[in-house]
Amino acid sequence: MPDPLYLAVSLVVSGIGFVMFMYGKKQHRPVQLGAGLLLLLFPFFVRDGVWLGVVGAVICVAVWASVKAGL
Repeated sequence: MPDPLYLAVSLVVSGIGFVMFMYGKKQHRPVQLGAGLLLLLFPFFVRDGVWLGVVGAVICVAVWASVKAGL
């Protein structure tokens, strides 16, 4: 049985990934499309809620920084 923290964090990370993926697909933005796909698939490979949250936050900050840089 998965840890409740992992379930909660994976739901949030996957939800953000789904929204980011759909936005990137609709607006033809490859950065958001790739990051959304990465956030959707990443919870399948990491089984620790803390690491999942940390890496999900790093991916989101990287997308934010790339948008601020004009990509």
